[in-house]
Amino acid sequence: MFDVLDIAILGLLMDRDHHGYEIRTQLRERLGLWANVSFGSIYPALARLARYGLVEAVVASDARIGSLSTGSLSGERASLRSLRSAPGIGRRGRKVYRITAKGREEFVTLLSDPATLDDSKNFSLRMALAKYLTPSLRVGLLERRRSDLVARLAEVRVSAHNEQLDSYARSVMEHAARGVELDLAWIDNLLSTERSNQQSFAREAK
Repeated sequence: MFDVLDIAILGLLMDRDHHGYEIRTQLRERLGLWANVSFGSIYPALARLARYGLVEAVVASDARIGSLSTGSLSGERASLRSLRSAPGIGRRGRKVYRITAKGREEFVTLLSDPATLDDSKNFSLRMALAKYLTPSLRVGLLERRRSDLVARLAEVRVSAHNEQLDSYARSVMEHAARGVELDLAWIDNLLSTERSNQQSFAREAK
């Protein structure tokens, strides 16, 4: 029913309301995704989420616009100019999108369900939004990713020992193996932290 873009938009709206223009910017700058995503993709996704009652459109006041702080006067002026020139944002009424209570509940369900997103392709998105998951769900996410990486490392190592490879092709496979090993070390470090958080969470729940 919902795709990766839908989930990413819901994740951004979990923090605060956003204009369509801000959503486009945040997809790239905060989540590191969809550098070339267009408004032609974002607005249909917002409309779809609204039909299911997961988001709602509201009109923001100039005060809302003025509250967007970038940390510098020049940055705030640039933000205002960008918002006012963005598609669908007029001077009087500026439409923003807000996640509903139903949307918050659905977002956590979608983010935590292994069947919703392919972890091998969308792990970065899940991790970027993982603060909305419980420690137990984060551990499950990391363990699935670790399992995928262990399998990938075994495949790469077998390929690296293929006698038919020349020295250049073999060096590429060895480089790939080192990259997977680094990813595994990162995952193991995160797992150690999350398992500790999981234990603390369980103690506090008693």
